Amino acid sequence: MKTAIVTGATSGIGQAVAELLIARSYRVIGTSRNSGAVVDPIPGVDYRDLDLTDSSSIRAFVDGIGDLEVDVLINNAGESQCGPLEELPIDAITRLFQLNVFGAVELTQAVLPGMRERRRGKIVNIGSMLASFPLAYRSSYAATKAAIKGFSTAARFELEPYGIDITTVEPGSIDTGLSARRTKYCGPHSPYLRDFTTVIAKLDAKEAEGITAETVATTVLRAVEDKKTLPIYAVGSNAPAVFLAQRLLPRTVLEKFTARAYGLPSKRPSN
Repeated sequence: MKTAIVTGATSGIGQAVAELLIARSYRVIGTSRNSGAVVDPIPGVDYRDLDLTDSSSIRAFVDGIGDLEVDVLINNAGESQCGPLEELPIDAITRLFQLNVFGAVELTQAVLPGMRERRRGKIVNIGSMLASFPLAYRSSYAATKAAIKGFSTAARFELEPYGIDITTVEPGSIDTGLSARRTKYCGPHSPYLRDFTTVIAKLDAKEAEGITAETVATTVLRAVEDKKTLPIYAVGSNAPAVFLAQRLLPRTVLEKFTARAYGLPSKRPSN
């Protein structure tokens, strides 16, 4: 039986991935900040505590696994935030990077020696299409997803000789209820407030009509079970068409399309 670790396995994409892997006869270790408080546990999932913002928690989790052979690692746990770059608190940005990037990297580093020795392993990082198509007021979140994508894309060259595949799954708009949990930083007297409110309202509406967590999980399973893993798997938000447009159209044209789609002004305000 193959063993898979799924971080953030108690809701959304992580929960859906854990369910699929259980159905495929994987042994699944699902992580949560408080595994004892899981409301709707999936039968067969081994829930364990893990706080990716705390290196001691990561070490305790890895020590708890012991000599268990990890075949698959799904780096899914993460948070979302939004706000004008000017108003994002540095400590909030730091925490977001620790959770979405540094914690995932540290956990990956912990499982790689065993995978390398066995000359097999799959690592799937859950990114976002915002890494490829950034959006106003999502700079910090997009930056974390671009960072984890960068780690994946570059490390592929290092790990391939050892039989290890690493990839990124980039969902587009997805209906997981994340919009309600997204941390917002924009003051009531902010000069950005009108545009911020417009963009986030349109973003929330798109997510409400987005693909399901189960659809993303199916793509994750494909990444896990493909004999030759692709560098990126994009799903949702008309991914094939928009990635084609990215290759064919100038960046300035894409920026204008994005601004129009989210209600941003096409001209810069005068001083």
